[in-house]
Amino acid sequence: MIRISKLIISTIIIIFNLINSYAEENTKLKIGLLIPITGENYELGQSIIKAVRMAMNDINTDKLEIIIKDTKSDPAATLKSANELKLEGINLTIGPVFFESLKYLDEVEDMVFLSFTNQTINLPKNVISSGVNSTSQLNTIKKFLEDNEIDNTIFLIPKLNYEEELKKSIKKSKIKISKTHFYEKEPTKLTNQIEKITNYKIRKQNLEDELYRLENSNEFNKEKKIEQLKMKYTLGDVRFNSVIIADFEESLKSVTTSLLYADVSPKNKYFITLNQWFDKSLINEKDIQPIYYPSINKENFEKYKLRYQLDFEEEPNHLSLLSYDLVGLVYYVSFKNNFDLSNINKIFKKKNSFKGKIGIFDIKNNEINHRLNFYKIENKELIKIF
Repeated sequence: MIRISKLIISTIIIIFNLINSYAEENTKLKIGLLIPITGENYELGQSIIKAVRMAMNDINTDKLEIIIKDTKSDPAATLKSANELKLEGINLTIGPVFFESLKYLDEVEDMVFLSFTNQTINLPKNVISSGVNSTSQLNTIKKFLEDNEIDNTIFLIPKLNYEEELKKSIKKSKIKISKTHFYEKEPTKLTNQIEKITNYKIRKQNLEDELYRLENSNEFNKEKKIEQLKMKYTLGDVRFNSVIIADFEESLKSVTTSLLYADVSPKNKYFITLNQWFDKSLINEKDIQPIYYPSINKENFEKYKLRYQLDFEEEPNHLSLLSYDLVGLVYYVSFKNNFDLSNINKIFKKKNSFKGKIGIFDIKNNEINHRLNFYKIENKELIKIF
């Protein structure tokens, strides 16, 4: 009788373990997706959903389930949705998209948010910035400068809300900057500042003084020298060999135009800027070429865009590519941890790397940086340098 009882107990234990094992194998790991699916940014949210669907199809796993919640691009709505995800047992979420939506997320304990923002200052402690941040970009620019032994670099930063972000990135990347200038966006003030930075009036006066001296001299072949000088706008060099301009679109063109006006040419000084996401309008600006910038892997981006267009018959937003990669990153991290994210607060502290479409994601100390490529536009052509 005792033997039969022991056999029954052993059988029950085996069956219980088998049931648990089967349940574990068929339990999906739920991951949150916090995006705007209503309101003014509805279209962006839909683009991200489509990219996430593409990524899930490519991964082709039954281990992962994405639960979507609406942020309405509003901090309070984001907090409400985050708490709803937490009630479902979710502790890792992709999103929110915008920095402003992060405002109250530090109230949600034991959750990690992989935000699309590229800002790294004043983040809640449970938010990791996954966008292409300025440190990643300056690391790439630094490599270009060092590879080409370019020194005496100045940094031009507009007086906007990302001054502190760039100051932090300059320090963190350890890029060698000879001087940093903060400029006004208003055109007249900008031109005046560029004139001072480049010593334009002094160089202009140098030319006038030299012309006057030659005209009143008995120098041999002075007519030819005068003729050559009259073809110049200034005389004397500027105190830098390269300039990094932290600006975009028309504002970037305003700064480069001011530099040209001050007789600083990209033909003899390196014009470098931040990630322009392959802005096609720069291709036609031949006067400011060559111009250099870091960015994501263009070949992968073009392949992604083509596939997205074929699947959905529309143009993707570049943030949708990031969302595609973040799904891959989440799967990779989950797989490495046997789909157990109970220790989520430590997972992103470990040093790790993941290769996505954008490039390589480097993870360490709850931070994500990107290894980027470097490009130049010259003679109306985009050229990959590395």
